[in-house]
Amino acid sequence: MDPAADERVVGRVVRSHGLRGELVVEPRTDHVETRFAPGVVLSVRGRTPSSLTVTGARRHGDRLLVTVEEVADREGADALRTAELTAPALDEVPEDPDEFHDHQLEGLAAVLLDGTAVGTVSAVIHGAGGELLSVTTPGGEVLVPFVAAIVPEVDVAGGRVVLDPPEGLLEV
Repeated sequence: MDPAADERVVGRVVRSHGLRGELVVEPRTDHVETRFAPGVVLSVRGRTPSSLTVTGARRHGDRLLVTVEEVADREGADALRTAELTAPALDEVPEDPDEFHDHQLEGLAAVLLDGTAVGTVSAVIHGAGGELLSVTTPGGEVLVPFVAAIVPEVDVAGGRVVLDPPEGLLEV
């Protein structure tokens, strides 16, 4: 089995901070203190270096300022801009039944209330305004706000999300 297949995105590098190679990271985990503790090794998707060893992390508003062994200056930090940081999956289950991990939603079939197939959830996008489901349809990619009014049901066991979109939302 491919070890990378069991990796989960725990953060995204937004930009560099200062001259000493600090990374501004948007966390994508509920376990920030564990995932960004000194000594933790994070994988970097599709970039060089391919892994980073955390030496320190501190809060900076809703984001983190992270220092790593492999980056010593602003140029090295800038090279990691937009990089996704991953780590092995934890064995935790969200306490809230209406909360889901990205990997639980990716790959689910997207259907309308009447059961009509729309496409497949290809990604969960975390933005300032909330989460969006990226749904691959026969006509192309559509973004669906991940809110109860539009996604009234998530059936992970059944392999589907049910959509009740407003008119025009699913048009490519």
